[in-house]
Amino acid sequence: MSADRLINLLVTVTLMEMMVTVGLRVTFAEIVGTARNGRLVVRAALANYVLVPAVAIILLLLLQAHPLVAVGFLVLAVCPGAPYGPPFAGIAHGNVPAAVGLMVILAGSSAMVSPVLLLVLLPWLSDGGTVAVEPVGMVSTLLVTQLLPLLAGLLVNHWRPRVAARLLGPFETVSKILNLSAAGLILVTQFHMLTQIRLIAFGGMLALLVASLVIGWLVGGPDAEGRKTMALTTSLRNAAVGLVIVTGSFGGTPAVSAVLAYAIIAVFGSLAVALWWGRRASAPQRLRA
Repeated sequence: MSADRLINLLVTVTLMEMMVTVGLRVTFAEIVGTARNGRLVVRAALANYVLVPAVAIILLLLLQAHPLVAVGFLVLAVCPGAPYGPPFAGIAHGNVPAAVGLMVILAGSSAMVSPVLLLVLLPWLSDGGTVAVEPVGMVSTLLVTQLLPLLAGLLVNHWRPRVAARLLGPFETVSKILNLSAAGLILVTQFHMLTQIRLIAFGGMLALLVASLVIGWLVGGPDAEGRKTMALTTSLRNAAVGLVIVTGSFGGTPAVSAVLAYAIIAVFGSLAVALWWGRRASAPQRLRA
């Protein structure tokens, strides 16, 4: 088995396992509670499916990125719903129930929305159609690897909550092992391509991260908890979904390296912001004590 096929298989299994784990952790009540807040959902969709991809396109055109590197950035820009959203919202003293609901809604909807966005947006970056996606096949892949496992976990948690509670610990452990294995394999096989990413490209990644945080903050609503939650939900992109897309359609290209590089920057950058917000929120409590 070639390295590209092995990576694709591993990231696909990782995504499926992660989605089951998310479903085991979340209840339908949490999702419904968020979905009933129509304005919140609309703002999240606007931030994640319109504004962040638009900023990504502008940055990529300004930086004149290599078409396949641009593909990697754009793939992550249209793939929201990262599982890190709720724990990071908790660190930042944000609205964790809203973060949980938004994560599931965005992750579920991205299985259908992300391929359509890529079909529309990739021509802006691909000078004469040098890169393209097959949206029907991509939707089918994401439905099988993302939406159905998520639904399976949700149903187990709904019908057999005790079983879900027992399964959650082992599934979370396996999820960590799979994520580390996938990241390690990509780093080893793509190391040469990662070293070829230009310094200006890393500057573009930081710019996209900052823009995503600002967009989320601005559309997050009137209260600080909601703003922090939306900012972190928007800045964290779903790397597992992005890797499934690029390893399936652009395996062995700089697109894979770009996804991994930006995912690392987004996770650690968002974590730093969450920790800062958390310390600021805790400071008044320490003074009162």
